[in-house]
Formats: sequence, C-alpha cells, structure tokens
Amino acid sequence: MAEKTLLIRKIERGTVIDHITAGYALDVLRILGIKGKEGNVISIAMNVPSRKLGRKDIVKIEDRELRPVEVERIALISPCATIDIVRDFVVADKKRVSPPEMIVGIVKCSNPACVSNSKEPVSSQLDVVQREPLILRCRYCGTIIEKEDILKQF
Repeated sequence: MAEKTLLIRKIERGTVIDHITAGYALDVLRILGIKGKEGNVISIAMNVPSRKLGRKDIVKIEDRELRPVEVERIALISPCATIDIVRDFVVADKKRVSPPEMIVGIVKCSNPACVSNSKEPVSSQLDVVQREPLILRCRYCGTIIEKEDILKQF
C-alpha cells in the first residue's frame, strides 16, 4: 500500500482554491493579479490525482482572502473549484464557485463593434450558455465568447 503524503503544507490563514480544472492553476494566479512579488507565500500543485475530477490543481495563498469579484473570475475558468478560507489552521468558510446566469462588467465582449466596447457608458452583459466548458453570449450583439477568449482578458 502506497504511503499518502501531504504535498503542500497547511496554512495558518489565507485562501485555498481547490478542485481547479487541471492545468489552470497559473491562470488562476494571473486572474488574481498574483505575480509572486507581493510577499505572500503561494503554494501550487498541478495535475494532482483527484477522485472527483481525475486530475486537479490546487493553489494556497497565505495571508489573503479573496474578494467576491475574484471568486466570480475563478468560476469563469474553473466552475468546479472550491474556495476555503483558513483561519488558525482551520477552514472557517468553504464555498463552491459557480458562474452566475449573467456576467456583468467582468468580461468584455470580444466583438470590437459591440456597443459595450464603444464610448457609450454601457457595461458588458454576457449570458452563460453552457457551464462546462464555459460558453458565454453577449446580450447586445450575440457574439459567443469561450474560455480561451476570457483568459486572454486577464
């Protein structure tokens, strides 16, 4: 029987983003604006075996709790992710991310001629057509936006 080992140490306080779609941990860091120069200890595990997903990524960020808009961004690229807020080495709050039915102002329409990309004071409004893989449709012009288009914006 193989011995189970802890790949990443526990954190005293901060955020654990678990069940990230395999291969997307670095994209999660990018959409959170984490470059590694902030001073927080960041732990990343990629392509870890998972009973639920087959393979998954995990990101631990010490001394930082995510804002709601950051959680929404993570839901756009990894709809199965979970967010654990850790305080005193204990999970104080756990939530499963989920893309909302409509996404307002977080992602731009990829159509340059769309009214949401003009000088008009109009925020983008995108409907979720499909959750996995994520497909969005602009409410104004009908343009389809896929996960790779979303990642290019962060």
